[in-house]
Amino acid sequence: MKRGQKILFWFGVITLSLVVLLAIIGPHIRHPYDIPVGRPSLPPQAAFWLGTDEQGRDIFARLAYGARISRLIGVVVQAIALSVGLLVGVLSVFAPKWIAVPIQRLTDGMFAFPDLLLAIMIAGVFSSAGIWAVVVGLSISAWPPVARLVKTQLTTLKEREFVVAARAMGAPTWYLVFKHMLPHLRGVLLAVLMVDMAATILAESTLSFLGIGVRPPDPSWGGMIRTANELKMSNPIMLLWPCLLLSLTIFALNFLGDGLRAMTDPKQSQSH
Repeated sequence: MKRGQKILFWFGVITLSLVVLLAIIGPHIRHPYDIPVGRPSLPPQAAFWLGTDEQGRDIFARLAYGARISRLIGVVVQAIALSVGLLVGVLSVFAPKWIAVPIQRLTDGMFAFPDLLLAIMIAGVFSSAGIWAVVVGLSISAWPPVARLVKTQLTTLKEREFVVAARAMGAPTWYLVFKHMLPHLRGVLLAVLMVDMAATILAESTLSFLGIGVRPPDPSWGGMIRTANELKMSNPIMLLWPCLLLSLTIFALNFLGDGLRAMTDPKQSQSH
């Protein structure tokens, strides 16, 4: 890994650690996030570190709770995408043709749908389900890239010498997949999931900004940006905090993913 990549990687690690810490303990530090605790639109001060919003609620507490919601959605969506993507990818390579071919066509067909528009449709139709409608909408569009990556990697790995040798010794397919092949994908999958989590958090913020994501009174960064944008003439600093935290989180996850990809890429490891 190059020096610049290392710096950005550790910037991502530190920043993401601070955001996770904020999500865990931030809502409990000062004030409740969902009730007014001061006068509306107060500037940053000792009692309210980042000021108050248009209803007098503590912005710091709402940002911290919004970080918790973003982390939850990002982790759950990527866990679903990884589980479904691994299953579909493995079946595409090792299942009989009457199973593998329809699965491959389904995966290819999913790429025809714009990810965000599909998520908007699902979240809008099932809006009564709240946050879980957002999770379902984002998960449906998140697994096809994972499935294609797993299929491509497994197709290459199954021709490698150690897999051919294990197969010649009578190892069953499931043993080859779980013991010899999937462990080789841990690094690249982890790197891809970091970058995909950044895209998921950005998509969730977009849905909340449009008013079909996380519903009030629960705070989300996208919803806070929408409200602050409406009040930017009277309280412009209120727009700064959610935009800054969202940007730092997206950058951190992308830098972390790029660093992990560089560390797990054998070509880059040999050249540096």
